[in-house]
Amino acid sequence: MKAYARAGFRSRWPHRLALITGAATLLLIFVGGVVTNTGSGLAVPDWPTTFGYDMFLYPWSKMVGGIFYEHSHRLIGAAVGLLTIALAIALWTADSRRWMRGLGIVAVVAVLVQGILGGLRVVLVNQWLAMVHGCCAQAFFALLVALAVFTSRWWDESERLEPPVVTRSLRSFSIVTTAMVYAQIVVGALVTHVGGGWLHLHVLVAVAVVVHVVLLARRVLREHAGRLELRRPALQLLGLTALQWALGLALFGERIGALILPSGPALLLPTTHRITGALILGVAVMLTLRLGRLAAARRTVVAPESLPPLRSGRGRQVPA
Repeated sequence: MKAYARAGFRSRWPHRLALITGAATLLLIFVGGVVTNTGSGLAVPDWPTTFGYDMFLYPWSKMVGGIFYEHSHRLIGAAVGLLTIALAIALWTADSRRWMRGLGIVAVVAVLVQGILGGLRVVLVNQWLAMVHGCCAQAFFALLVALAVFTSRWWDESERLEPPVVTRSLRSFSIVTTAMVYAQIVVGALVTHVGGGWLHLHVLVAVAVVVHVVLLARRVLREHAGRLELRRPALQLLGLTALQWALGLALFGERIGALILPSGPALLLPTTHRITGALILGVAVMLTLRLGRLAAARRTVVAPESLPPLRSGRGRQVPA
């Protein structure tokens, strides 16, 4: 596989593994939301064991009620950890870029830290650790999205295409929007794990995020309407943000008693809200990275033309 990397044909396995690990992480975040919303976080009081059993040997017949949610969360977390290790190995064996190998190591360290945070939250019974655990999960998902972008075929081919002019202000605005989306996720975690006193800040940041998303999408659609790789995530950001606001209003209506839902939808509503936030973050990261890649490719194409003409040893110009 290293021969392929040296020849310019990178293996597709790192990209496939990044996508699979990202999908598994989304499932993990979803189940983690179910654990939180059902109050099952302490259904299993010990860690890393499960009622004294090895985690992988706990009898399925005993996985009932909150134990089912919490233990399923642990098993899916272990699967994400194994997938992350496999992704790091694939990067080391099939990708010649040193910085990508480094990111593979960062991903492994991150997933290990995330598992330890989850275990300490059980052992120490600390809501702040639960909040940090949830925020780190979203950041880890964003890292996997970045790895999927870096290992995609588009990333390799973008240098061979005619890149558009991507202004520095647009790139900066995209970075700020992505940071604001993550800040909103952190405030949302405070509302969930610490208390409703953070709700007002959550609403204010949500309004700011909507304004930024609309302005960012408007600029991308106006300046790069012909670039599908930019137009599509811009439209996805708009759609996901609209959905997120609808879910947030429904949650608020349920909180004040204006909306009465059956137990099933009432459980899925906040969890879907959390997953939609993760998707918004992931799409924002993807759009930001693509803008940066196209800007870098543009500089690479333009730079040789700006160089002074070559001269021979006697000072005469050498024709191109």
